Amino acid sequence: MKIKMNVIWTIALALTMCLLSEMSFAGDEGQVIRDLRMQSNEAIKKHDADALKSFLADDYVITISNGAIERSREEHVESFASHFAQYPDVVYVRTPSNIIFSSAYPLAMEQGAWIGSRTTANGRLENGGLYTAAWRKTGAGWKIYSELFVALYCNGDDC
Repeated sequence: MKIKMNVIWTIALALTMCLLSEMSFAGDEGQVIRDLRMQSNEAIKKHDADALKSFLADDYVITISNGAIERSREEHVESFASHFAQYPDVVYVRTPSNIIFSSAYPLAMEQGAWIGSRTTANGRLENGGLYTAAWRKTGAGWKIYSELFVALYCNGDDC
């Protein structure tokens, strides 16, 4: 019985060490994705649609907060450029709450909350909700290949 317990504890310790080393790697990679997300927030703040493009994979697709689907990286960048032109003070901030890494593929899933604000003809509008982003690690680093934004609230006359 004593030998069996030692074997069980040894196996448990080995598994714990493996999990901790995986978590450390995921933590480092998780920080990379968090940093990229903050950089993309900064590009939005600066209204730099071209910089936004650098975070997106060639096959990027998004469901935006109103349920519309933009089926390419170019369509999404053009949409942001139009949005920036229409609303000079528009800003969106996406804040990750969780990043999960695939154990089988070079993929990660980011989950978080987003908030947006802008001034419309009828005054200030603020909306926000939750989002999910799918990331793929490429030769050029982590790129977003799919996003889903769901608006859960809107405050303002133009909601």
